[in-house]
Amino acid sequence: MDCIFCEIIKGNIPSTKVYEDDHVVAFNDLNPQMPVHVLIVPKKHIASAYDLTEQDADLVGRAFLASKVIADKLGLQNGYRIINNCGEDAGQTVKHIHFHMLGGKTMGEKII
Repeated sequence: MDCIFCEIIKGNIPSTKVYEDDHVVAFNDLNPQMPVHVLIVPKKHIASAYDLTEQDADLVGRAFLASKVIADKLGLQNGYRIINNCGEDAGQTVKHIHFHMLGGKTMGEKII
């Protein structure tokens, strides 16, 4: 398997980690779209949200619980946005499920 996120999780590719536990790792995006742009990545390789199973429900919940810890650490208590791109049509470029946590400035209601 040739997955850049799996290599980051293993420590074979450097990253600026902002959070890690037994199930999830979070690190700064290399091409930030906001003042804060963190990728929250389950350590288990799952290609996309479309590939989730019932057994993965706890893992996804853990990713969202991690977002609260990350928000507190990075001063995002006033708000942040979490986005998941699922599949090529949605712009998913790394085939490992992950969540973009964006914040650090006021955003409007519209996503696009």
